[in-house]
Amino acid sequence: MADTNYPSASTTPQSEPQRNKSSKNLAIGLLAAGLLGTWGYFLYDKNQSGEKQQIVQTQSDNYMSQRDSIRSMYEDAEIRLDSITGANNSLQGEKTALQSSLQKEIESKKAEIRKILNDKNATVAQLERAKTLIADLNNKISGLEAEVTRLQGENQELNVANTGLKQEKADLETNLSTAEAEKTELAQTVDIASTFSASNIQVTPINEKKNGKEKSTTTAKRVDKLVVSFDVENRIAKSGSADMYLIVTGPDGQVITSSAMGSSTLNTREDGDKAFTAKVPIDYTQGKRQNVQFPIPQTDFHTGNYKVEVYHNGLKIGEGVRSLKKGGLFS
Repeated sequence: MADTNYPSASTTPQSEPQRNKSSKNLAIGLLAAGLLGTWGYFLYDKNQSGEKQQIVQTQSDNYMSQRDSIRSMYEDAEIRLDSITGANNSLQGEKTALQSSLQKEIESKKAEIRKILNDKNATVAQLERAKTLIADLNNKISGLEAEVTRLQGENQELNVANTGLKQEKADLETNLSTAEAEKTELAQTVDIASTFSASNIQVTPINEKKNGKEKSTTTAKRVDKLVVSFDVENRIAKSGSADMYLIVTGPDGQVITSSAMGSSTLNTREDGDKAFTAKVPIDYTQGKRQNVQFPIPQTDFHTGNYKVEVYHNGLKIGEGVRSLKKGGLFS
């Protein structure tokens, strides 16, 4: 019994090293476990950080992509608006009050959109606001496009109508010119037609006696005056005053003129300006033949032919010739 209660000297040295070895192995195991846990934690934390960074990067990429997409949408809207505005301005010289109000509203929306897009710290909510504004802006632009299309149609119709009016104006001017020419020609025809005709032209040489009596003479040196008589008539000319012009040319080829008779120059239609001997006013009754007499006084009549021409309205309406002979009778 005594032997079993106390270990023998031979067994005690062997148990102590074994205990120490076990403790060492335990410590190493615990240390390894701790290291593995630490590395595991680091690996987990790193993995979590990587995932968070990836999420942040993805969110940033999505944010930038959304921002760029919104900016592209806005630029497209501006291009449409510039095109429509240019077309609209070319169609209308003045803007209506409604168009001015719409233009102000569009400019206000554009300013707000640009402010959001230029803000580097704009929130997602602000970008969504920009998208809403751009959608509204595109609706306004579509309305403008419809208006421009309508105006272009009206403008085309106006151009067609204007072309027709120009042609009508040209035709009217042509017709007017033709009418004016015809009117002028008719007026000239009426004017010429209203010219009197002269007939039964007679030139009578008169010798005035001292007792006041008058006698036709056959001798040139005895002639004191030539009495010109003729009949005038016109069925078109209205009743009223008219002027007849007498041109008396002597044997020497010179027109007999007298300041006392108010002789001057007559503008004829065919022979140009001609000196006339006398202007004879008459009071005419339409449609009636009227006799006219007018004396041509002269201090000295010569032998030869005296030619008498009667003018009215610039036209010669009759003529006659009377010869005076030296010591003889009128032929």
